[in-house]
Amino acid sequence: MGKQAFSNVRILDFTHYLAGPVGTFQLAMQGADVIKVEPLAGDGMRSTATERQWIERNMAPAWMAANAGKRSLRVDLARPEGVEIIKRLAASADVVCENFRPGVMERLGVGWSQLSAINPRLIYCAVSGFGTTGPDSREPAFDGKIQAMSGLMALTGEPEQGPMRAGFAAADVSTGMMTAFALATALYQRTHTGEGQFVDVSMLDTMLNFLACQAVETTVSNVAHAQNGNRSISRKPTADRFRCGDRYIVLAVMTEKQFVHLLTALGRADVLSDPRFADWAGRTEHRAALREIIESAMAVGGADLWEARLKAADVPFGRVHSLEEIIRHRQVEHRGVLQEASTPYGPVTLIGPAFRMAHDEGRVGPVAGLGQHTDAVLAEAGYDAQAIAALRAQGII
Repeated sequence: MGKQAFSNVRILDFTHYLAGPVGTFQLAMQGADVIKVEPLAGDGMRSTATERQWIERNMAPAWMAANAGKRSLRVDLARPEGVEIIKRLAASADVVCENFRPGVMERLGVGWSQLSAINPRLIYCAVSGFGTTGPDSREPAFDGKIQAMSGLMALTGEPEQGPMRAGFAAADVSTGMMTAFALATALYQRTHTGEGQFVDVSMLDTMLNFLACQAVETTVSNVAHAQNGNRSISRKPTADRFRCGDRYIVLAVMTEKQFVHLLTALGRADVLSDPRFADWAGRTEHRAALREIIESAMAVGGADLWEARLKAADVPFGRVHSLEEIIRHRQVEHRGVLQEASTPYGPVTLIGPAFRMAHDEGRVGPVAGLGQHTDAVLAEAGYDAQAIAALRAQGII
């Protein structure tokens, strides 16, 4: 057994809110020493909670979900002494990651040009809405704006209701995952070249990557996309959401064999001889009638009954679960997706890595209180106890 994949990697993490922190969190779970550099008041997302106790503790659940396993350093970057701390830390760091607007870190004196001059092996990753180049590079960005601009909202929801956001911070989280991949790529490339580099991650570019199948239908075939509600991108009328007793299920019936299995399981084999549904063109034309047949059959009996029948008939489907249900699901439990993490206020349950490895797989680390590791990090950078006390007395840390 060896060490975790990134156990020899140190990251100075200036990211805040969500897009950047999700990325560095992925590497923290794989062993990286991630030092979260926070302003004296802390990352603003620390207090973004609905329960007062977590607001008062500066440890909002959503913040913990993207920052567990990181060490917390409080420092005032508006002060020269604070900038000097970062430069000293950057001299031995492998990665700097930040998601300020382009130009902010340079104005502070800790941008790519300043830090790479100190450490040529440094990988500097800038995460922003539109990238660091181009006519819109200086535009502010947030998750909803990128969902709207990227085309995601235009594809989501029911046509009569207008564009709809995804039910989670899709642009932020997707960009975080892309950031993790970008950092892993740059770190691996450095093993060949020995050199650091600037890595530029764009939220808008990321969303177009995630929407590539639909986007390429437009670039290659000039397809005009519209909202499809809950229908599959296959556009098959039996690949959609259907009411099932007191619940909903999603069917993914897209072949002749699956269609026969579905109608047989529903007790409606007679429909197979109906000329309206003889082929997919007819089924699509008579979509509403076919839906009525399916939902009328599934109205009798609960979702448990139909789940068993459809599974026995080898019909592809999935029951719509709430988050409260899925976190208690037997498969989630078996995979160990939910992992316990320690905090200064006791253990909490967080979401761990999405993949398993035979050797030294990832895991969620402890959650840091604001500034919890300031003294330890500064000591590692060569500051003695007297110097640390002086910095604290001056309000720099």
